Amino acid sequence: MNALKENIKKELTGWKKWQVIWMLFVNIVILGVSVYQKDSVIGIVAAITGVICVILCGMGKVSNYFFGTINVILYAIIAWRAKYYGDVMLNLLYYFPTNLLGWFLWAKNVDKETNVVYKRRMTWKQDILLAIISMVGVFGYSYVLKLLGGNLPIVDSMSTVFSVIAQVLMIKRFMEQWVIWIFVDVVSVIMWIYALFTDGASVAVLLMWTVFLANAIIMFVQWYKGTKAQEA
Repeated sequence: MNALKENIKKELTGWKKWQVIWMLFVNIVILGVSVYQKDSVIGIVAAITGVICVILCGMGKVSNYFFGTINVILYAIIAWRAKYYGDVMLNLLYYFPTNLLGWFLWAKNVDKETNVVYKRRMTWKQDILLAIISMVGVFGYSYVLKLLGGNLPIVDSMSTVFSVIAQVLMIKRFMEQWVIWIFVDVVSVIMWIYALFTDGASVAVLLMWTVFLANAIIMFVQWYKGTKAQEA
């Protein structure tokens, strides 16, 4: 019990005023709009836990993986209903186990003074290799999704493949994860706008991805400054 209290205390330290305001603002907006639109409970909970996860991730807090684990399970159910099978497999077969792995690895690389993880940057050779792997993966997986009869296979594939890569970079604490998350979030917003107008999908989930996009842009700037400071 004492260990749990100590971990909670660490996660609650080091917050800046704008981070608290940002966390409260986006969750209040999502909750308010979702209730007004009479969205499902599962959609609202998935959206809120997802938003908390990405904000805590951007702050370098290990606790992001707790909320992320809840989010991926609920989001997989929602994606299944929308026939985004790529997202279903991504969340259950990939995000769920890698969340547990990331939780363990981040906990081993925490700065004891600030209670946030150490940040890293990739080399230009790693950037080139990453681009090649990404393109091959997108076109190969889109073919599989087309055979399964999924909606928007190329867009779904882009979302899935880039999410897989971004998650790896996240686990390894690379700053470049946020560049890929920005692209993933743009694609996902397009997907859920389409689902909203064609199948009446969750408004909360669309809002969640919109917040993810704004958060990724903010956190890219924060992590870029952080890695520069560490190098100095």
